[in-house]
Amino acid sequence: MANQGAVAGRLVVGVATFHRAGPLAALLPLLLAELDGVADVLDPPSELGLVVVDNDPSGSAEPVVSRVMDARVTYARETTPGISAARNRILDLAAGADLLVFIDDDETPEPGWLRALIETWRSSGADAVSGPVVSVPDGALDPWVAAGGFFERSHRDMVPTGAALDRAATNNLLLHLPAVRRLSLRFDPRFGLSGGEDSLFTRSLVARGGRIVWCAEAVVLDRLPVDRLTRSYALSRTYGLAHSSTRVDLALQRGAAGRARGRMRAVVTGVARLAWGAAQGARGVLARGVEDRARGRRMMARGRGEIAAALGTVRRSYGGSGG
Repeated sequence: MANQGAVAGRLVVGVATFHRAGPLAALLPLLLAELDGVADVLDPPSELGLVVVDNDPSGSAEPVVSRVMDARVTYARETTPGISAARNRILDLAAGADLLVFIDDDETPEPGWLRALIETWRSSGADAVSGPVVSVPDGALDPWVAAGGFFERSHRDMVPTGAALDRAATNNLLLHLPAVRRLSLRFDPRFGLSGGEDSLFTRSLVARGGRIVWCAEAVVLDRLPVDRLTRSYALSRTYGLAHSSTRVDLALQRGAAGRARGRMRAVVTGVARLAWGAAQGARGVLARGVEDRARGRRMMARGRGEIAAALGTVRRSYGGSGG
């Protein structure tokens, strides 16, 4: 049933942050401008707010937030380390709201981003709306990293607005909070320092009968600083994504037998990726092809991540929130 004509009595944009004072300072005015731009989309009287949860126990983001001097901004410190704790604190601070929109502290929303999310929510009747994240490097990519496609996000390039999704990340996500409360959803603390908490959250939403749709017009830019443009970072990131994805798959299995089968599948898949990646890399060496060498290493990193997760390792990706 569509949400056309639905009233959002309160809308909150939530940002979890950790040691990113510069990007956060640039982001906050943009988010306030986005809030200004949606007043006519929501039926009045709608309350619009911005919540910043600082996962640094020392409160390093507080001076940044205090400089904004806008009554719509709420700052809170979450001393439990990890992205799950920070996101759950945002859920708690948004209690009673109708809509919550997550965006990462190092991202930049394109003009009209928030309006597009809300309009898609109203027209679709979905419980969540996700939009594209476009990676923007601060400098020139290593040709090897570019050839390997390590930062490509093309898997949803042709997905139309309104199409159903089976999962989504929280770096560009609108949630209809009555549905979140009805489905008893929280971010799992087991994934707080490893990542994957957003995939588990949204996959659980779908598994419990909720619906996520895509909004191609709600674009945010993901800044890639120079220290993330290296081969070592690209390979580590690929390993981490495969590792967390496999852990989420296992967490969603029912019973010991289901988890055992899931682990076996992950090991078999990981070994196959290792073999395929090694063969592709060898072909690249023989033919002096940088793309085959890079994509072979990328495939092998995915395989190692899957196998490690299947064997029960937990990889720490976050010192706190934000990553």
